[in-house]
Amino acid sequence: MDLVVVGASGFIGRHLVAALSARGDSVRVVGRDPRRLDRLFPRARRFAWDPAAGPLPADAVAGCDAVVNLAGEGVADRAWTPARKTLLRASRLDAARGIVRAIEALGAGERPAAFLQGSAIGYYGERGEAELDESSTPGDNFLAWICRDLEAEARRAADVGTRVVVLRTGIVLGVEGGALPRLVLPFRLFVGGPLGNGRQWMSWIHRRDQIGLILHALDRREIAGALNLTAPRPARNVEVARAIGVALGRPAIMPTPRFALRLALGERVDFLLGSERVLPRAALASGYAFAFPEIGPALRDLLATG
Repeated sequence: MDLVVVGASGFIGRHLVAALSARGDSVRVVGRDPRRLDRLFPRARRFAWDPAAGPLPADAVAGCDAVVNLAGEGVADRAWTPARKTLLRASRLDAARGIVRAIEALGAGERPAAFLQGSAIGYYGERGEAELDESSTPGDNFLAWICRDLEAEARRAADVGTRVVVLRTGIVLGVEGGALPRLVLPFRLFVGGPLGNGRQWMSWIHRRDQIGLILHALDRREIAGALNLTAPRPARNVEVARAIGVALGRPAIMPTPRFALRLALGERVDFLLGSERVLPRAALASGYAFAFPEIGPALRDLLATG
């Protein structure tokens, strides 16, 4: 296949491009920094694009089989000031809108057959003990509002005949980026433990399954609409802490109280302490077999090789 990956230089994007190339697909990469694209992907067709400047150039997507959009500023990277919240929202909506406009501008024979839009389980909001799947209603907080509006933008591509899949990603575990290095650091310093009371649900996914599910969604034409990218067995935060401790041979007995996290992180604490018990029912129904369905083996694999 001939595929376009927007946000290719990010944590997931780099692994996705490598996986696509390894199986023989042709890949076009899109990002804001042309020098970074040149360095990371010297053999790929490269397109520099700033979503705030306007639609994606039509030649970046013309004639391709599918587009995967992973663009967006990191949610947990910096404090959620009003300016930062505006950027978090704009970086996602501008990219989705710009890609859809590029697809709409193409003739019927040049449009991609599929558009996979990165979203997040933040769509569901704080839901406590409730089991959530792709049919669940959206939540009512900042991240949920972003995800809801982002998915609405992406779904407009379906109006011109492109299959749309929204990838509601959980906490991606990988040693090269994402949440795991931050979760692991206190344990390496012998001060690791659960966050808050530890009872909140964490809907996680091993990086290998994250990539595997994106490839699965690209290849299976019957998959459309929402797709939860989470392991089938979410874990409570205290279970994750214990599993990290076991994998590293470190104690997991030093809880970090909620008030300390709020002092350090401000509103971002809700991202860490929110409870979302999300199940990948659409993925399982479509026949995807998870390499890492349980948190213990997933962490042992990552931390043994990382």
